[in-house]
Amino acid sequence: MGERDVTGDSLDDAISSAGSVSLEIRDGAAVLRVDGALDLALAPKLRRLAERAARLCPSVLVIDLTDVTFLASAGMAELVRAHRGPTASAPLRVVANGRITLRPLELTRLTDEFAIYPSLSDALAP
Repeated sequence: MGERDVTGDSLDDAISSAGSVSLEIRDGAAVLRVDGALDLALAPKLRRLAERAARLCPSVLVIDLTDVTFLASAGMAELVRAHRGPTASAPLRVVANGRITLRPLELTRLTDEFAIYPSLSDALAP
């Protein structure tokens, strides 16, 4: 049986009513796929999986926001934490290609800090 957090959610796939976060390893890179609203409800699940991904010592951490339907400040705070927080052990690449995700990152100038890619395949390219 997979590892579970205190709420009983699997740490491999964190799901809430707002959306879900899943972790997979691809060619040494840790990929976190976020689906739904990345807000106060889903942000803690992203944090837990980002911390778990960091423990796996990946060559790069990719957070794929392609299927995000709303990007709140709580979600952006978790992106910053993954990039420069205490568990940040690998370079962060963010996949953001639509107005819903890219515009908030531009408005907060996080596009100046993060490596932004238009697709997952681009983010995984060497």
